[in-house]
Parts: sequence; C-alpha cells; structure tokens
Amino acid sequence: MSATQLAALARTTEPQTALSRFLAVDAVVTGANGVAYLVASGPLGRLLGVDPGLLVVLGAVLVAYAGGVALLASRPRPAALPVRAVIETNLAWAVLSVLALALWLTPSTAGAVWGVFQAVVVAGFAALQHAALRVRQSRSE
Repeated sequence: MSATQLAALARTTEPQTALSRFLAVDAVVTGANGVAYLVASGPLGRLLGVDPGLLVVLGAVLVAYAGGVALLASRPRPAALPVRAVIETNLAWAVLSVLALALWLTPSTAGAVWGVFQAVVVAGFAALQHAALRVRQSRSE
C-alpha cells in the first residue's frame, strides 16, 4: 500500500495521525464486538452456533484488549513496540479464528461466515496499522 493510498484511507497526510486513527477504529470495533459478546452471549451463541460461555470469555478479552488499543491510540506518538504488539496480536487473532473454525468449532452457517468475516477485518486492521507504522518510520529517518 502506497503512502498516498494510506493517506486517502486515513484522510490525512500525517503518518502519525493515520496510525492513531487506525488504532482508534480497531479499538472501537473490537470493543463493540466484545460488548456484544458480553451482553448478548445467549442470543449470539444460538445464532452463531457457539457456546455462550465462550462468547462471554472472548467478550471480556476483547473489551480489555480494546481498552489497551484505545489507550495506545490516544498517545501523541504511540511507541513502535506496542504498535507492533497490536499488529501481531491482530494477525494471531485472524489466524486463530480461521483455525478455530476449521479444527475446533462447529458453528452454524452464520457463525462460519462471521468467523471468516471477523478474521478478514482484523487482518485488515493489522495491514493498515503495519503500513501506517512503516510510513511513519520512513518519514522520521
């Protein structure tokens, strides 16, 4: 992804602002997903064909993770190491989501579609964050 494409997506030419925005969107989406799992684990569990207890645990993890990502996004210049940790965690989540669908879970059709969609979105966040971090680092050298 070029710096121009990244700037257009982030609606800014400032690499620092782009990175913070991508982290903030990740935090909002992840937090909303986590809250949904926590407050509607029963109905969502039935819809997705997943144990509601698993959704409660995942919801709690996602809300805590979203809080950490939001805190990082609020920094004037998020340090590279924690940003890399977010990127790697997002990539791990995407891979584990697909593996869980293939190896461990027996979701409904809606659950399988949701699992793949979620993996793609989270991998997309990782790609955008990685690209923004690279642009920021290249401009500060």
